[in-house]
Amino acid sequence: MPALRGPALLFCPGDRPDRFGKAAAAADTVILDLEDAVGADAKDAARDAVVRGLPELDPGAVVVRVNAAGTRWHAADVEALAGFADVVLMLPMAERPEDIAALAPHPVVALCETARGVLAAELIATAANCAGLMWGSEDLLADLGGRPGRAPGGGYPPTLEAARTGILYAARAAGVTPVDTVLVDIDDLDALTADSSAAAAAGYAAKACIHPKQVAVVRGAFRPTAQQVDWARQVLTAAEGQAGVFRHGSRMIDAPVLAHARELLRQAE
Repeated sequence: MPALRGPALLFCPGDRPDRFGKAAAAADTVILDLEDAVGADAKDAARDAVVRGLPELDPGAVVVRVNAAGTRWHAADVEALAGFADVVLMLPMAERPEDIAALAPHPVVALCETARGVLAAELIATAANCAGLMWGSEDLLADLGGRPGRAPGGGYPPTLEAARTGILYAARAAGVTPVDTVLVDIDDLDALTADSSAAAAAGYAAKACIHPKQVAVVRGAFRPTAQQVDWARQVLTAAEGQAGVFRHGSRMIDAPVLAHARELLRQAE
């Protein structure tokens, strides 16, 4: 499965073709949205606009979010995109691996945003064409019957944090890309910085955005600091010629530490 380009994925309404190019230029990957961002009376027009616009975009940096399986628009979305087999699809309300497999040969990002979907994430990620897992905080909160709001001191309440952790484990265990949820408060860049930093530190590879102003914040939070990059280079240099575990400064350096150092440099590059 192709790796998603990150760390900043930006949603763009499918019925706004005038924004497709701008969104693609602003982010690492643009998500052309046929679902939540498009009203019921504009679904057909949005689908047509996306099909017309795809040839103008880099197929390696675009995802199309189709409508959920079982909705009256899903089959038409999939049929219209049949000529773009390499384009990654995002399936909202993902709850079964069969629904992911049904979209083959498209690679698919499964958006787990219900209690059933979160609990099935490990199975969903094993679908042969699953390219990534993303969790959706807003729909999940509604499905749980919870109340909007941050946890005391910021961050997510325990129920949502559990889902965030579960999706990450499921994705990494299956070798697919984990994508962190959007933050719907566009102007709260402090919360976005905290959320993005926590996601990057935990092991998420990317975070979805709903506005271009969020892209730079996400990129900055996912980028290793100069101090981290310097440490990684020093450790890898010190490892040259070492046969096994060794000491560097006050720290023991072994294979997991070296793997972490290499990953930091990969992210920095």
